[in-house]
Amino acid sequence: MLALKYSSFDLEAGTDEAGRGCLAGPVVAAAVILPPDFKHPLMNDSKQLSEKKRELLRPVIEKEALSYAVAFVDHEEIDEINILNASILAMHKSLESLKLDPQFIVVDGNKFKSFKNIPHQTIVKGDGKFLNIAAASILAKTYRDEFMFGAHQHYPEYGWLRNKGYPTSEHRKAIRQYGSSPLHRKSFKLLPEQLKLDL
Repeated sequence: MLALKYSSFDLEAGTDEAGRGCLAGPVVAAAVILPPDFKHPLMNDSKQLSEKKRELLRPVIEKEALSYAVAFVDHEEIDEINILNASILAMHKSLESLKLDPQFIVVDGNKFKSFKNIPHQTIVKGDGKFLNIAAASILAKTYRDEFMFGAHQHYPEYGWLRNKGYPTSEHRKAIRQYGSSPLHRKSFKLLPEQLKLDL
């Protein structure tokens, strides 16, 4: 069972991102403040859940959360400021958009920059330990998947419906065949042999 939250503060926000390891598309973060009595039998880290279960949980989280927000940082900004900074920026943007000011922030992972002097704690694999981070991971993932489904309509050759922009062999094969799309991250090594190619 996941714990509701980490601290003793009532308004604790969990935050997480999706799409950090992708070759294309945005990095998406969410921040969620859950009510003190929140419970759901399916709730877990989004990576442990099937797509169907994530889609089922998203409206539950959106309806029951005291406040939630989702933020995107696009591929161009990722190329400009690097993926770590872009991930933190997306989390900051989602926290900024909450209707309630959190008293404490828990962050999935081990890297974060202080937000508005609000105390925070980074937690490795936090999305498998605390409900508010798990909820944020589900929202970040479902919103990003939705974006990649839309992108697939414009660039169907990359198989984003299936790989969501992650570096699968199918995705790399398509990059070899068609080159990169306008949504690919130029700062990422798109192909393992890219260092040897004159791109």
